[in-house]
Amino acid sequence: MKNLTLSESEGYDLLKDYGVPVPKYRIVMTPHDAAEAAEVIGFPVVMKIISPQITHKSDAGGVVVGIGSREAAAAAFDRIIVGAKNYRKDAEITGVIVEQQAEPGLELIIGGKTDAAFGKVITFGMGGTLVELMKDVTLRILPLDEEVIRQMIREINGYPLIRGYRGSKPRDEEALVSALMAIHRFFLESENVAEFDINPLRLYENGCLAVDARIIISEEPVKTESKDRQPVPMEYFNPRSIAVIGASQDSSKMGYAVMHNLLHFPGELYPVNNKRSEIQGLKAYPNITAIPAPVDLAVITVPAMHVPRVVEECGQKKVPMVVIITAGFKEMGDDGKALEDRIREIAQRHGTRIIGPNCLGMIIPPRGIDTTYVHQTPNPGNIAFISQSGAIINTVVDWSLANGIGFSNVISVGNQTDLDFLDYLTYVKKDEKTKAIILYIEEINDGKAFMDVVSEVAKTKPVVAIKSGSSSKGQAAAASHTGSLSGSYDVYMEAFRRSGVIAVHTLTGAFLAARMLAHPKGYPRGKRAVVITNAGGFSVLSSDYAERYGVEIIDLPQDIIEELNGFLPEFWNKGNPIDLLGDANEKRFEKTFEVLARNQDLWDMAFIIGFPNLVLTSDHLAKKILKFSEMTENRILVTLLGGDSMAAGRELLKEQNIPSFEELDFTFRVMGRVLWQKYRVKAPGLL
Repeated sequence: MKNLTLSESEGYDLLKDYGVPVPKYRIVMTPHDAAEAAEVIGFPVVMKIISPQITHKSDAGGVVVGIGSREAAAAAFDRIIVGAKNYRKDAEITGVIVEQQAEPGLELIIGGKTDAAFGKVITFGMGGTLVELMKDVTLRILPLDEEVIRQMIREINGYPLIRGYRGSKPRDEEALVSALMAIHRFFLESENVAEFDINPLRLYENGCLAVDARIIISEEPVKTESKDRQPVPMEYFNPRSIAVIGASQDSSKMGYAVMHNLLHFPGELYPVNNKRSEIQGLKAYPNITAIPAPVDLAVITVPAMHVPRVVEECGQKKVPMVVIITAGFKEMGDDGKALEDRIREIAQRHGTRIIGPNCLGMIIPPRGIDTTYVHQTPNPGNIAFISQSGAIINTVVDWSLANGIGFSNVISVGNQTDLDFLDYLTYVKKDEKTKAIILYIEEINDGKAFMDVVSEVAKTKPVVAIKSGSSSKGQAAAASHTGSLSGSYDVYMEAFRRSGVIAVHTLTGAFLAARMLAHPKGYPRGKRAVVITNAGGFSVLSSDYAERYGVEIIDLPQDIIEELNGFLPEFWNKGNPIDLLGDANEKRFEKTFEVLARNQDLWDMAFIIGFPNLVLTSDHLAKKILKFSEMTENRILVTLLGGDSMAAGRELLKEQNIPSFEELDFTFRVMGRVLWQKYRVKAPGLL
């Protein structure tokens, strides 16, 4: 699909139709016409080259400002044409625009692009020539309302310049809101607009003006596709019988590993192999149609060329769902895509659903189901892990066994030729064993549908996501400022925030966040925190981390300080963080917890920090923390610093599902990501 960049004048005309203020202008082709136009418009004027091949006009010497006479206008025309030809000899020059020179003002950028997954996106921020360097922008996925547009304006770092900074008069924020609303309407209603930016839009004490507009038009309407969806019955994920097609006795084959991992499946298990009568101690069948009983799930491990025939046989057998482990489909190019299209058509004809192909399969530990070839099946737990990478699942499963983490479900989505993230999210939302969900995402095909589904899931179960592809390496050069400022990764981050998904960078961070939010108390009700510790140095650090990650350390009211004075040493710090001092015993912690529990309306979460010492063992501190947790509905977060001497306390807390961390920075960083999701705090960096 070919794109066309509108000339600046065409862009002005389009924006003007929607009520966006633009300068007076004329297009000229000769020095004489330039002089005439400048005089009619009124001096001073600015003149710019018009060429679809020249994106950054200033770099080409294609912009002259401050033109104050007819003679200067004629001379500027010649200079612009010569400069443009020297800059790019093959550039098509369609004229020079002479326009009213806008008064200096606060320079902002308003841009839009159509993301392949999520559709139309608007970007707003500080503009001008340094826009890519400063990157002080925010973005939203359309459609928006006026309140969201006001939020966008107020959350950029440069907002004080709009509001009025250090004695400067405030700019016309209402005019800016009106302009953004008009531009939003223009983009929403213009089906062929693929991308645009207005840079700068100058904001004044009264009014604003769109000084430069770059609009990219597509030959065809720009739309994101949504596929028709058929719901997957819950019972498909609870099969009573499983067949492994390609089951093997050879330990070097994938069919051996899959069969081996299913030997503990409590239902009926049928190996399918046309060369052997027995596989791993079980009677084997030459094909699935030879099995004399119904089959609820088939796992396919045969080479790609045989998969269409096998799927056809599964359809004839009326198998509800197949897991295709085999690779060699659309990830391999056009021939592989044709093969994948063929198996999808066969499955649809029979009403058979597909997991994969090119996937690891699924593991449902509470039901004894493991269709994968992982080294060892993970333990049962309450976290669902849905991943677009089989290698990451292998790694996570191995790591989980060493760290005592269990799963309700582990699903490898593969090529998603049929079932995709939306189907799996819908399933784990209904799964009573699942209390939190982690997603590893490389690409979402239907972003709007994803947002609709995950928004509903996140209302009852926390969703944490790792999105790969944050680096710019390998990405195509952006056609506009907006393209460079709002890459696909940024759009995903906004989609996550808007849908209730907590974005993280690392697998460790994902599991820390998921385990914390899997607790029945879930999200904290606000940002207000108290910190209780017997470690003075970490008390200071906790204040630093809280400020860095958006946690609000409250000031203690005087009456609470007086109550604490009644039993704490005279030289305690009399503030928050509450430093109980290094000799704090069980009683000192207990009485402090009681005071805070009686006043729990003043705070939303309590950070408790302990360190190894001879006065108070970690298990005794943990018991007091558990009692404190029972006394309040607010969130309790614990950091037990040190090594093995703190293990007993950590284990005790873990048994009661109280989050426990070993690194103080991570404690606050995890909460910062949670608060980013709930309250849009600006937490620098992800987990």
